[in-house]
Amino acid sequence: MYKALLKAEFLKIKRKWIWGLAFLGPFGVIALEALNFGLRYDYLTDLYKDDLWKGLIGEANMLSVFALMLGATLVASLISSLEHQSTSWKHLLSLPLSKTKIFMGKFSLAFILLTTSCILLAIGIVILGISLGFGTDISIALLFKTCFYPFLAALPVVALQLWLSVVLNNQALPLAIGIVGSIFGGALPRWTIWSWPSLSNQWDKPIINVFLGIVVGLILLGFSTVHFTKKDVNS
Repeated sequence: MYKALLKAEFLKIKRKWIWGLAFLGPFGVIALEALNFGLRYDYLTDLYKDDLWKGLIGEANMLSVFALMLGATLVASLISSLEHQSTSWKHLLSLPLSKTKIFMGKFSLAFILLTTSCILLAIGIVILGISLGFGTDISIALLFKTCFYPFLAALPVVALQLWLSVVLNNQALPLAIGIVGSIFGGALPRWTIWSWPSLSNQWDKPIINVFLGIVVGLILLGFSTVHFTKKDVNS
């Protein structure tokens, strides 16, 4: 039944531009980096001459974290708006499905869309680096950490944004919180969930942020699921 529910969620976005958003984020990052290296090729290749791939991945990381945070905000809002705009929550909740499965279906859809974006980002970085003449001696471990560690550290943000977007008909507040968090996340105190995707901490160990992201993300997901199951939906 859960598989059928997830399939239904994908059918809802079949003719929507949500999939386009999943592609737009990584495409935008790669396009900007292509422009960056195109305009400053000599300077950047001299700056990163000891490890060109590491330099490219590091430059892309600066943009990708912002794109990820903003993407999580927009994806959560858009997939929730599918029900809000059509006022179909009551119909959906009248089906012989538990509220837990319905909410988890929404989260699973957001998770898959954002994972797709991370995969496309990794592929795009490889294609760009090869196109720039950096060869094929790329650190797969570094590429994985750059593309997926911030996403795992951002799971609390994904859970929070989805919860707010689902329980609130007006999407202004969820969008405002997500956009502000995306812009100022790196400047916020390190204990805030919006700062974790930057992978910066006092121990200089990015894996700590990843661990916190997974644990706190699951806690927030559990809390938001319980709240959703007890909430009366009026739309």
